[in-house]
Formats: sequence, structure tokens, C-alpha cells
Amino acid sequence: MPTDISQNDPIETYEHILEHPETDKQPIAVAIDTGVKAVGQVVMWANVLLMAAIFSQVALRYLFNQNYPKLDEIQWHFYGLVTMIGISYALVTDSHVRVDVLHMNLSRRTQRLIEILGILTLLTPFIYLMIDQGYDYFYDSFRVNESSDSPTGLPARWAFKAVIPISFVLLALAAVARLLHDLHALWVAPAEEAEGLKLRRVLLMLGIFAAITVGLTFLVETTEEKLVIAMFLTFIALLFTGYPVAWVLAGVGVAYCGLAYLFDNDLMLWTGLESTFTGLDYLTLGAVVNRVYATMSNAVLVALPMFIFMGLMLDESGVAERLMTSMQRLFGTVRGGLAITVTLIGIILAASTGIIGASVVLLGVLSLPSMMQQRYSPSLAAGVVSASGTLGILIPPSIMLVIMADQMALSVGDLFMAAVFPGVIIGALYLTYIFVLALLNRDAAPVPEGATRPDWAAVKDVAIAVLPTLALILAVLGSIFAGLTTPTEASGIGALGATALALGYRKLNLTKLWNVCVSTFNTTAYIFAIFLGATVFSYVLRELGGDELIESMVASTGFGPNGTVIFILALVFLLGFVLDWIEITLIVLPLMRPVINSLGIDIPGFGVVDEPALIWFVILVAVTLQTSFLTPPVGFALFYLKGVCPPEIKLGHIYKGIIPFVLLQLLGLALVFSWPHLATWLPSVAY
Repeated sequence: MPTDISQNDPIETYEHILEHPETDKQPIAVAIDTGVKAVGQVVMWANVLLMAAIFSQVALRYLFNQNYPKLDEIQWHFYGLVTMIGISYALVTDSHVRVDVLHMNLSRRTQRLIEILGILTLLTPFIYLMIDQGYDYFYDSFRVNESSDSPTGLPARWAFKAVIPISFVLLALAAVARLLHDLHALWVAPAEEAEGLKLRRVLLMLGIFAAITVGLTFLVETTEEKLVIAMFLTFIALLFTGYPVAWVLAGVGVAYCGLAYLFDNDLMLWTGLESTFTGLDYLTLGAVVNRVYATMSNAVLVALPMFIFMGLMLDESGVAERLMTSMQRLFGTVRGGLAITVTLIGIILAASTGIIGASVVLLGVLSLPSMMQQRYSPSLAAGVVSASGTLGILIPPSIMLVIMADQMALSVGDLFMAAVFPGVIIGALYLTYIFVLALLNRDAAPVPEGATRPDWAAVKDVAIAVLPTLALILAVLGSIFAGLTTPTEASGIGALGATALALGYRKLNLTKLWNVCVSTFNTTAYIFAIFLGATVFSYVLRELGGDELIESMVASTGFGPNGTVIFILALVFLLGFVLDWIEITLIVLPLMRPVINSLGIDIPGFGVVDEPALIWFVILVAVTLQTSFLTPPVGFALFYLKGVCPPEIKLGHIYKGIIPFVLLQLLGLALVFSWPHLATWLPSVAY
């Protein structure tokens, strides 16, 4: 999670940027950094080629009635190449997601020590596993000259599988570079680097957490169950050291695989615990390489970088600035008009970008100075910007829904359509709250001095600003809803359309295209890195019996079907205080699929929608996870906003301002829970 966000470059909202002093510069490490960055900066252009491949596929099908399976495979080859090579680039640029609540208060020396320990104990075993087993995986394919499963597909499948060991060799080099930087800096560090919390404080906190973990293991009986609880709590504890989430997941997974192996072989009898029969060892853990390959070649996830590219390109196109200027004239004389404008723009950006960080930062940069100048309540201003920016995670096209569809084996199109009404309802609740508050508390959202009534010229300006963006949204979502394109194809068309829009507004140049490509590369890479870590973590968790334990714990509550769903949503809401939506989506959500299926909830699918109960449940989780962006201490939107807000808006104003909007989100959740038709009706109509 970022500690600061550049006000001059809102595109970099997802990057964790640390200011490294000159003492960090170690010549060998700098050379390695340069080499890894050079490779990444070449590979990142594959996203542009991916966009071209998707457009070519759609054009050939509709213009010439031709279909080429090779183009399908080329697309996920580009996706796999970008994501796998990107993880080393993200490590070099320190762009991985981390929990900064404690980390930002540590001394720089302690931060370096934690990074050194993290690389040696968490990242290195994972890298070794993936290079060793990844090479065997590639060589087996090379030995038989494996080609595509399709007779008209691409040859030399082994070449694509070679990306796995190669990418982890690059990751190993990036890790070595960071080690050298940190060791060199510790050797020549200035005295001020010792200011802040020391490592012994962190170790003391971890020790207390370990004692709590041991205590909680007494709540279950078998050794496997104790390991499951200890594994999950170890992950949460290590998150607060500030080490990147992806490598905490991977490292904890490898460590508990080793621990299970010791228990399996009667080497832990001295603990007083019984032996286990998990079957986990080094070779069985190597099976995750096949899962990594499956993630690299996942046609659904190809949409991920394209939707990210689309959102970032729209941010560069100046759409938000045009909307802000024109809508302010339209709502200038309405009490709370600027806050209403921000919310409406947030809804439009949500339906066109889906990038939370970019939306929050853009809205904050564009609107907060004006709100302060018009004497808006600081807490209301902060709350409106934070909440409006988070709509992008729910309103389609949403990268969260893409990942949820993949994890729950559901249709992306179904989830997109199911999320439309809940997203619009929450946006409408925001607007209603602002309008009522402005009427009841005139000091919170005053009418700006000198405001003039809107005329037809103002309406025309709004139409000119809104219509191109709405056309793009309709092209993307409409093509999916009408069945003309798959979500993956629509994502490529959307990325190309956003680029055309930027060209039409004369906002696109080589520098901005470079910025979009770099940010897309980094953002996709750190999400994919969490995929890799979650793959190892989830595999070990399941082998330890985590699925059965969680299912039995949920079933033992005795709350009944609806009560069980409410219990799960409450659990997800609480987890959102300490975990990011990606970890919850990748680790917790798949464990709930058998639980929901076992409840036998009768949700109307109108005879058309497959698994309507699961679709309804996933939308409920998505709405719940939207609150995780606003709930401290791990609330992304709060940190994004803090980096760009004017000095008169304090952190206390932000925390106070988000409370009503969290409650409104929970109200929206209650509406969708009470009327499942809000989630399942639109998918049924579309099909």
C-alpha cells in the first residue's frame, strides 16, 4: 500500500514509492537493476501487441468471417510474458503491495533489516523452488517437443513454458540487487536512518502474536487444524512487517509445507502433537508450477492488463478534467453541487476505468482544492472523493470481478451484468446523502459565491464531455451484454477505444503512452505476483485440510442458510480491515464455494442463469469488499487520498468523512441481500 502518491503523476497511484538516499547506490546492484529494468521496458510493449492481437481477432471474425486459434494463443502468450517478466521489474522498482500501517513508522534501518530477512527467509526458498521445478517443467516439454493442444494452434509450447524459469532467474537477480543495496546502505548509513521504531519492537510484536496464535490452536483438535490456524495467523502477522504481500504468501506457504513434511515424518513429536498425513514435500509442492502455467495461460485473465490499460489511458486523455469543468457549470447553483459533480464523475470513471487508485487521486487533485476554496466541510470533501473513487471496484468493467469470475469458475459477463444495479444503487445512495446533507447542514456544502444558473451552453459542454466516454462504455459493456464479444475481447476493444479517445482529445504523445505502458506493466505484475504467492499458499492450505476446517466451522454456526451468508459477509468485512481485496478474493473466496453450494439457497435464475446463488453471493462479497478500501488501517483509498489532499484536510477528517459512506455501502449490501433479483435479473435478460 502506498505511503505517498505523486500529485504530479496520478498514473503511478499503485506503486509503492520509497525515496532511496544516495547511500542505497551499490554499483553492482545498480548494474543489475539497469539490466532487469531494460528487459522489463522491452517486454512491457507486449501489452500494445496484445491489444492489437485482440482487435485483429475481432476484426477478422466480423469482417471476414474468419477465426484463427493461433490468435487466441498469441494473446495469452503475451499476457503470460508480461506478467511473469513484470514481477522482477516490480521488485526492482519496489512497486509491490505492502501493508504500511506499521512499516511507515519504522526506522529506515529497520526497514532494510526486514527486507533482508524477508528476502532470505521468504523469497529465496520460493525462487529456488520455482527455478528448479520450473526448469524440469520446461525441459519435459522441450524433450517431447510439445506443441499446442489444437492442431491449428502454435508450435513449440515448450518455449512459452521456458518463461517460468527465466522469469524467476530475473526475479533472483532483482532480489540480489535489493540485498546489495540494503547491505551497502546499512554499512554506510547516516545516523538519521536509525530514527523510528527499532527491529526489536517488531520482533516483540511478532512474539506476542505468536503467543496468541499458539493459544488459538487449542480451539481445534487435530495437528492439521492447528497448522491451518497457525498458517493463516502467521501470514497476517508477517503482513504488518511491511514485507510485500506476494512474497509473504509464497514464503509462508513454502515454510508450512516444510513444517508439514516434518510432522508427516515423525520429526516433530517433541512438540507433543500427533503426526500428520498430508503428503506434502518438496516434489508435491512443485505441482504449483503447473498451476502457475495455468494462470499464465488463462484466457479470462488476459482481460486484466487490457482493462487496466483502458483505465490508465482514459486518465491520461483528460476526460476527468473535461467532466469536472463542464459539470461544475451545470450544478453550480445547486447546494452541494461540487460534491454531486464529484460523485457523478466517480460513477462515470468507475464504468470506464475500474482503477481505484487512479480514480481517487484524479478526483482528489481535481476537486479538493475547489472544495476547500468553496468552504466545504473537510470531512465531507474527503469522504465524497474517497467513496466515489471506490465505485470502480464494483461497477463493471471491474478487475476485481474478472478475478472473482476466474476463482469461482463463473462467467465474467454474468458478474459484470449482475454488478450493474448494485453499483448504480450505491452511487444513487451517495448522491441522495449528499443532497440531503447539503439541505440540512448548509455550512457543510455551501453554494459557491458568484455561481450562475446553467444555460444551454453548459448542457452542451456536458454532453460533449460525457458522450464520447459513454460511447466507449457502451461499446465495451454493450458488446459483452449483447454477446458480440467475450469480456477479454471487449477489454482489448476498450483499451484501443481509450487510446483513440486520447488521440481525439490530442492528449496522447509518446511520453504518456510510455507512462501508461509502465503503469499497466507494474500494476498487472504486482497483482500477478499475489496470484503466484496465493497459489502456493492456497495449495498448502488445502493439503492441510483448510477447506474442510473452514467449511465445518461455518456449518457449525447453526445460523441457517441466510444467517450463514450474513456470517460470511461479516467475516469478509472484518478481514477487509487488515487484508487487501486481492488476498481475500484469491484465498478466502474460493473456500466459500462449497459452503454456499451446500446451503441450498433458492435464488431465482429465471431458468437461464447458471448458478444464480453463487452469482448473488459473489456480488454480495464484491459490495462488502468495496468497504475494505475505506476501512482503516488497510484502506487503500484513504492512503491514496492522503497523498494528494490539501494540508487543511487531516487524517482525522478522512476517517470521519468515510463513516457515512461505509454505512451507505452496507445499506446497499442489505438491499442486494434482501432482493437477490437486483443481481440476477439483468444476466437473465441479457441471455
